[in-house]
Amino acid sequence: MILNFAHRGSLTEAPENTLPAMEKAIEHNVKAIELDVQLTKDNRLIVVHDHNLTRYNKKTSGFIKDYTLETIKKIDVGSSFSRRYRGITLATLEEVLEMLPEDILLNIEIKNKPVAYEGIEDILIDCLHQYNRLDNVLISSFDHDALKIVQKRAPNIKLGLLFNQKFFKPWEYARNCGLTITSIHPNAKHTNKKLVTESHKLGYKVYPYTVNKVKMYNRLMDFGVDGVFSNNPKIFAHSANTTEKKAMKIS
Repeated sequence: MILNFAHRGSLTEAPENTLPAMEKAIEHNVKAIELDVQLTKDNRLIVVHDHNLTRYNKKTSGFIKDYTLETIKKIDVGSSFSRRYRGITLATLEEVLEMLPEDILLNIEIKNKPVAYEGIEDILIDCLHQYNRLDNVLISSFDHDALKIVQKRAPNIKLGLLFNQKFFKPWEYARNCGLTITSIHPNAKHTNKKLVTESHKLGYKVYPYTVNKVKMYNRLMDFGVDGVFSNNPKIFAHSANTTEKKAMKIS
C-alpha cells in the first residue's frame, strides 16, 4: 500500500499542526500523519514547525523555548489562516494522541535544529509510553544524534532518517550510521530511481517530501517510492490508500 502522509495535517485546509488540520486529514482517510514537536519553557511537547511564533502570529516574537505552555495556549494561530479558525491554538502532542485513531501511523519529527532541546527524546518516549503509542509511530529527525537517543530508550521503535540537501548514497549512510532504520526521507527533488532501488535492497522504505503536484507524484511512483509527504493529502487520497500507482487529481 502506498502511504500518503498528511504533512503537518492537511495544512492547505486548516492551520498547520493544529487539531483542525489533523481532523481534516482524517476526513480524507489518510493512513499516516506527520507532525513536528518542540519543547516549551516548562518542558511540554508542543506540535509546531517553526522555532518561533512570528509566522503564526505577527504580534509574538521569541522562540518556542522561551514560552510556557500556558502562554502559548493564549496565542491565536488560526486567524492568520482564516477568520473561520480565529482562536485556534497550537496543540500539545498529548492532545493529538488523544484524538488520533490508533490505526493511523503517526510520524513525529523531532525539531532539534537549530534550536536544541535537551531531554526532548526522553520526554517524547515517556509520552508515547503513557499513551501506549510506541508501536504505530515513526520518529524522524534531521538530528540523527537525537534518533540515537530515541533508539537507546526504545530499541524497537521505527526510525526515519531525514535528508534536506542532495546526499551522496544516503542508503550507505543509513546502513553505517549506527541506527536501525525503517525508512529514508529524502527531499523529493533529490529522489531518483537509484536511491529507491538501493534503499530497497537494504530493506529501507523511501518516503520523499514534500509532494504537492500530481506530475511529481507520478514520477516518484514510477521510481517505486513507498509513499510521500503532502501538504494537500486530498489530491492523492484516491491512489494513496489503494494499490494504484498513479494519482488522480480530485477537487
